[in-house]
Amino acid sequence: MTVPLTLVGSPGSPYSRKLRAVLRYRRIAHRWVQRGSAQDVGIPRPAVALIPVLVLPSADGGAPEAAVDTTPLIRRLETMVAERSVIPADPVLAFLDALIEDYADEWLTKAMFHYRWTFPEDIAKAGAVLPRWARIDLDNSAIAPLTEQFCSRQISRLGVVGSNATTRPVIEDSYRRLLRLLDAHLTERPFVFGGRPASADFGLFGQLSQLAHFDPTPAAIALAEAPRVWAWVDVVEDSSGIEPGPDDWIPRDPLPDTLSALLAEVGRVYAPFLIANAAALERGDDEVRLEIDGRPWTQRPFPYQGKCLKALRDGYAALDGADRRAVDVILGGTGCEALLR
Repeated sequence: MTVPLTLVGSPGSPYSRKLRAVLRYRRIAHRWVQRGSAQDVGIPRPAVALIPVLVLPSADGGAPEAAVDTTPLIRRLETMVAERSVIPADPVLAFLDALIEDYADEWLTKAMFHYRWTFPEDIAKAGAVLPRWARIDLDNSAIAPLTEQFCSRQISRLGVVGSNATTRPVIEDSYRRLLRLLDAHLTERPFVFGGRPASADFGLFGQLSQLAHFDPTPAAIALAEAPRVWAWVDVVEDSSGIEPGPDDWIPRDPLPDTLSALLAEVGRVYAPFLIANAAALERGDDEVRLEIDGRPWTQRPFPYQGKCLKALRDGYAALDGADRRAVDVILGGTGCEALLR
């Protein structure tokens, strides 16, 4: 890129960290602007007030465009810059990559939000640090009301992401399993799909940048049970020094057993939720009720995750017949095959 892009985000936002890590790995020139800081002025605003915001040059030379949503933005960057791709060249692997990235963005984030806004030590740290990132120079008297407002707002949203007394054991057990499964997979290769990072790595990294490195309760779990994963987060944070090669992607056949186990975790927890959520949205229900891992789960329906299921099914339908059959074989028995019916 000849003109640096502008990325507006926050260190406490897993999606901001995800997209910044992609830009760093791909060596795409950019400037980082902390949302709410003195530098966050004169920057185009997106239609939906989310972070991160990536400000992109207009294709026709007009006004710059402010865009959100990391998954489509990663694919859009692939059309702008060919080098150092984060999408596996094999269409089957690319589909599996998208599936794991979606799990990280939409399921693992439940653990991130749950730990940060449920446990007193985690709430205290988040309340003390997150408001200060935007205005590091504000005195304590000015920060205090901001901290109270911020914490109250975030805690009130726990139910939106699905964290409640019923779902707590499912979320916490799933987080610990993810740590163990990823740790086992990384013993054979440095990234999910081989010797170079894919979009799935950045999705997992974004959530783990908070879970494993910032929030005290899940960070202690990660360090005690999966120190390799704890270290891996630092590696993915800035992987610009890696020199990828075309043979760095793993072959689809045979797929490593450790990757199949990771896909089985996606099928164990995320697939049933996505399907039940989509059904609740279609019926117009006010609540999603199902069993996940043999235990009850209840939360409000989440419209965006209905779109996620459609995107996965569209991606599967776009594969040619042979590649769809290969995906069917790989996902058979993992629980993920139910997503594609």
